[in-house]
Amino acid sequence: MNRLHGTLSALLCALTLMGCGVGMGTWDWTVPGSNLGGTVTGLTGTGLTLQTNGMPQVPVDRLDNGFHPALGGWFASGTAYDITVLSQPISPSQTCLVTNGVGTASSADITNIVVKCTTNPSRFVYVANGGSNSISAYSIDASSGVLTPISGSPYPVGKAPSSIAVDPLGHFAYVSNQADGDVSGFAIDRVSGVLTAVSGSPFPSGLGPSSVAVDPSSTFVYVANANSNNVSAYAVDRNDGVLTAVVGSPFAAGTGPSSVIVDPTGRVVYVSNANSDQLSVYTIDPTGGLVNAPGSPYRTGSTPVSVTVGYGLYAQQSVYVANGGSNSVSAYTVSQANGGLTLLVGSPFAAGSDPRSVAVDPSNTFVFVDEHEDSILAGAFAAGNASWSDTFWVGLPASRHSGAGVFSFADGHAETKKWLDRRTRVPVKRRWRSVVEKDCPHNQDVLWVRDRATKHLNPELDAVW
Repeated sequence: MNRLHGTLSALLCALTLMGCGVGMGTWDWTVPGSNLGGTVTGLTGTGLTLQTNGMPQVPVDRLDNGFHPALGGWFASGTAYDITVLSQPISPSQTCLVTNGVGTASSADITNIVVKCTTNPSRFVYVANGGSNSISAYSIDASSGVLTPISGSPYPVGKAPSSIAVDPLGHFAYVSNQADGDVSGFAIDRVSGVLTAVSGSPFPSGLGPSSVAVDPSSTFVYVANANSNNVSAYAVDRNDGVLTAVVGSPFAAGTGPSSVIVDPTGRVVYVSNANSDQLSVYTIDPTGGLVNAPGSPYRTGSTPVSVTVGYGLYAQQSVYVANGGSNSVSAYTVSQANGGLTLLVGSPFAAGSDPRSVAVDPSNTFVFVDEHEDSILAGAFAAGNASWSDTFWVGLPASRHSGAGVFSFADGHAETKKWLDRRTRVPVKRRWRSVVEKDCPHNQDVLWVRDRATKHLNPELDAVW
């Protein structure tokens, strides 16, 4: 019987890159008891935490889909247990339900607990109306995408609302009111989509707030102030949505900051400065304050009006800027160590006349991978590189389909990828771990997978999962 201590299990998982989510129960070598094991399915978000009898367990990551022998910890025989969800995942927003989570430990391990996660569909659309000083709110028909006005819409806000952002948890919406120099905050009714002003709203910002963004953890809000050339930063009270300026706010930017965005890791903020043709880059400190990244600000094209973050070919992360004055798009690769930028070869790229906004679609991000038979029991899959001469796999993709593997992507399509490097096409030996942590210098297949990964875990090694 496996009575592995939850904390020890977590440590072993971290060391062996097994990617398992385990509990934190206590044990005694001489006392009979049960590991509370089970299966996690459908998890694609981050932040899921289970609790057993009110005691938080090790957070469950998207890599943890599959069976785990100590998902809810270890409990002595005769001890009642009740496993529930403490915090639901975000990015994307999901709802996870536990079945078979209530029982009594015995001398045998429990293996039938199930944690099933489903992605919450986008249900509401909110539009800032600059000419009528209001927010239009709509519900989304999940089948057709048709929009239906929500009761009470449109909702009044300040003068000349220029931008709106909804926090990843879907609890609050924030609107920059450009003519008033403040930010309106609303609580979102998760059933109806109705907006209700939060206490203390609107909140003071700098002059001419032009853009607002919320970080992926719903902890901080950032506002680009076009007329005072700075960025306001706020901490979010997750209970009521109230904003409190962080120490040091506002933070200096270039001239005429027009767009602000937080990268998907929640570590870096990017601000396009329309009147100084620059892109400001900041790292986020633990309090939400902004620190200039090395090399910031970076040159862009003329009149950069919009910035976004995505994943470019053979690059771990990329930043794209729409240059309204030069009819182009600037593109940069990102240093995962410090957020610094390097201009992509060929950048800037030609666009139409007066480009005003830029976005990246999710179709190049894979969710499921057809893994090699000899590494599938490892519970994790990764591809990365410390340098081009030091690319590596943790696990391997399958190559059983005439030297190809199958990937399922976030937008619903699937692709069969023909592997170009013979080291990726490893024969099946029916021997577990024979291909785990395989070094493959100069392997372009590693870079192809890395570019399309769902999560970037290790900034030092550019490892992606």
